[in-house]
Amino acid sequence: MDRHTEIRSFALVAEHGSFAAAALIEGVTPVIMGRRLDALEKRLGVKLMHRSTRGLKLTDLGEQFLEGATALLKEFDKIESSITADRNTVRGHLVVSAPAAFGRKHVAPHGPAFQKRFPELKISFNLTDSVVDLVRDGYDMALRIGTVTDPNYVAVNLYPNRRVLCATPDYLERNGIPQSLEELAQHNCLAFNLMGGQQRGWTFLRDGKPIAIRVSGNLDCNDGELLFDWVKQGLGIGWRSTWEIQAELKRRELVTLLDEYAIPAYDIQAIYPQQRFLPAKVRFFIDYLKEVYNQPGYWEGNS
Repeated sequence: MDRHTEIRSFALVAEHGSFAAAALIEGVTPVIMGRRLDALEKRLGVKLMHRSTRGLKLTDLGEQFLEGATALLKEFDKIESSITADRNTVRGHLVVSAPAAFGRKHVAPHGPAFQKRFPELKISFNLTDSVVDLVRDGYDMALRIGTVTDPNYVAVNLYPNRRVLCATPDYLERNGIPQSLEELAQHNCLAFNLMGGQQRGWTFLRDGKPIAIRVSGNLDCNDGELLFDWVKQGLGIGWRSTWEIQAELKRRELVTLLDEYAIPAYDIQAIYPQQRFLPAKVRFFIDYLKEVYNQPGYWEGNS
């Protein structure tokens, strides 16, 4: 039993003059209230209250302890109320990390409108394709594309996404349409270079199991936006997220390939460190992005 419960129970019994009345407020039995007082007196090594058939009477030490306990409980309630209020007050400094290209188009542009809702809030964005350590580097949250496996983080799905192969109709007319993953070796594949994190190749799902296919091409880069521009120019095949190609697919400037092997559940996620109380600034910004991303037509108009 914690000290706060013992002290609160003692104060209630003293205030209301009986175990039965105090127990009713606490939602327990009078016997439990008696046990709490016994535990408190045993821990303190003093008698706080005389109990008899005629009622309850505080000892001198009990009167002294009640005065201090009442002040302590009021201060505790005040602190608890202030924390509860802060959980629903959006203010302070929100520091957000996001992938470079995604962050430029779909995270940072929504900052001004969100900040306008909450003028007491300051927002900082760090757009990088490097995977940052939120706690060590001082971030409140991050946007990630794909599965998050770190048990120290909480992940919230914002919008469904997949990884697919795509190319322009012109490229496919000149070079043919690959009919299998192995035929990618015969095509100019535009991939992140070794510093960009695709050392093991492009990952697909075949027969329910992930498979990595090594690809090569005459151009590579560590910048996803530039790679995507090359794909749109018809220079080769790209391995892109569905969030960034919706507008081009709708205009038929790009087509997808080998869709049966695409990676499912490569979702857009918000992550934050495990913590007992999630700050309102983080919770409200996550909800805001989820609302924006799920607006009908958003991705077709903002890809």
